[in-house]
Amino acid sequence: MKTIMKYKVLVLSFVGCLLTACGADFLDPKPLSFYAPENVLIDEAGLQAVLDKALTSFRGEFCTDQAPFLTNLKYSDVAVDGTTDKATPWQDLDNQMLPDGINNDLAYTRIGWYWDNSYINIKDCNTVINRIDEASFKSEESKNKLLGSAYFMRAYRYYMKTLQYGDVPLVLEEASEPKVDYYTTTKESIWLKMIEDLEFAIQHVPEANQTNAGQVTKAACKHLLAKYYLLEGRFDDAIRITTEVINGSVHKLCTERFGSDKDLMDKDVVWDMFRIENKSLSANTEGLLLTIDRYGIDGNTSGVNAMRNAVPNFGLTGAIKTPNGANGLSDAARNEIGLVEKYGRGIARIRPTYYTQKSVWTIDGEEDFSDYRHRTDNENWITMEMLVYNNPALRNSGNEWYGKNLQLYNEQGGILCQDTIRCWFGWPHYKIWYPDPDRVQPQGGPGDFYIFRLAETYLLRAEAYIWKNEWQNAANDINVIRERANAQYMYTASDIQSQQVGAVLDERARELYYEEPRKVELTRMAITFARTGIPCYNGKTYSMDRISEDNFWYDRVVEISDFYNKNVRSAYGNNFTCSPFHIFWPIPSYAINTNTGGIINQNKGYPGTEKNVEPLIYSGD
Repeated sequence: MKTIMKYKVLVLSFVGCLLTACGADFLDPKPLSFYAPENVLIDEAGLQAVLDKALTSFRGEFCTDQAPFLTNLKYSDVAVDGTTDKATPWQDLDNQMLPDGINNDLAYTRIGWYWDNSYINIKDCNTVINRIDEASFKSEESKNKLLGSAYFMRAYRYYMKTLQYGDVPLVLEEASEPKVDYYTTTKESIWLKMIEDLEFAIQHVPEANQTNAGQVTKAACKHLLAKYYLLEGRFDDAIRITTEVINGSVHKLCTERFGSDKDLMDKDVVWDMFRIENKSLSANTEGLLLTIDRYGIDGNTSGVNAMRNAVPNFGLTGAIKTPNGANGLSDAARNEIGLVEKYGRGIARIRPTYYTQKSVWTIDGEEDFSDYRHRTDNENWITMEMLVYNNPALRNSGNEWYGKNLQLYNEQGGILCQDTIRCWFGWPHYKIWYPDPDRVQPQGGPGDFYIFRLAETYLLRAEAYIWKNEWQNAANDINVIRERANAQYMYTASDIQSQQVGAVLDERARELYYEEPRKVELTRMAITFARTGIPCYNGKTYSMDRISEDNFWYDRVVEISDFYNKNVRSAYGNNFTCSPFHIFWPIPSYAINTNTGGIINQNKGYPGTEKNVEPLIYSGD
């Protein structure tokens, strides 16, 4: 492998105008405007504006229709793409996940968002980092705070990108001219650089307070650093850094009722934590990093669309029948029984697996409905059987089933839902519901969104304890989360010893569904297994030299999923398939083909690997 001691970084040809829009006048001299970099990026305010632009990318990642982060759920064990009315969605990964596929389209997939936008964000971070010494600041403290925040954002993007795409070009310098001579850098050497940057960031980025909502916090830097430490097998360091957050004075788990609905006796603290007006309250000490998405914020045009993304398409005409054969449901607004106003108008951009809906909540054969996160008596969690037949035509015809609860089967055992993938599943209403006053069929209006919160910090520390075989310590951390949720079963040391990281993954599914990038976290664990050789709970050991042929990500998905592992076929005709090499997504063909002066490697399993060369190893500035 090539080692680069002085890594000259060039702007990627496949980002922004360098991809498609560089005309012949690109290098023509332009008169300087007030907003030219030479006039704006000279002080703290100018560079902060660039960093704020990078931070707003979280809204595009988490708070949009077919939000890109959903790809990390769809290509994992907790969910699949629930769109079944067309052939375009990437469900048959063996035949659809290809380098030249349409990779950033609402009807296909959004993995390409991560390829393109991560480099745009990295470009913004590099602008801050590279210009910071020439800019004026009111103090050295404010300078280092901004620098640490830019380091965090760049490290966040490389964390996601390397665990989605594997080895990628490393860019550490501000884009100044078009270049087409990039080479792939090993993910392992990228991680070491990001760890170094984050270790600087935690010394200088301030703790969360009521004046820096939406900005990078010290706890967020430590949280991300813990994930990098786990990648490196530095388990003691991961325990140390998570313990600093957990035992600190700023962040505590929310265990008491608070906020706007605290006087609603049928609700609980889990409900309170996810009210949009409560997420940034001073009483909410759990959020480590949030993206701020509210009415009136520049760039906020459509809200979070959480219900559209994650609620079943129960109102699809004719999809759900009454036991006597009539069309049962309507999602029209202002029905006498207004289901859409109560639950939102969903189209199942993601569809949770049986594991996510049922089996992860079932211990010793009993489904735990006392757990606040799965509680149905107060509608924190919704099952289809809780809905009622509301089609006005039923009322008008005097049909006896009008207003009665849904049934999946009739008396003869016939199924009453024509498309159970898209139209019949349960979901966490407490987490998905966002008021949406601008739409008569609510889909999810603006509202703050958690990126990191303290519950995950506990689960990261529990995972580190598991890698070290400290079973009771791991059980203690998982049980803290379960106690807050009023779960009826607490893990024992022997439970953790037998289930190992499976116990953490189960609790992450319960606590962090529709929050965590599940595919990324599974891949991180798969790499830890492969780099350390630690035996898995499934009896296997893994290695990095065969990670594209044999890995924990794939084994976990086919162990748990009731789609990818059972050759399920969608209503339109797509089979749900995946293979071990899908642990890393394909590098887009356009990125490789436009990089005419260098070589960007393709991942194993996809067309084009014959052109690969040994990747670079980054070893210092």
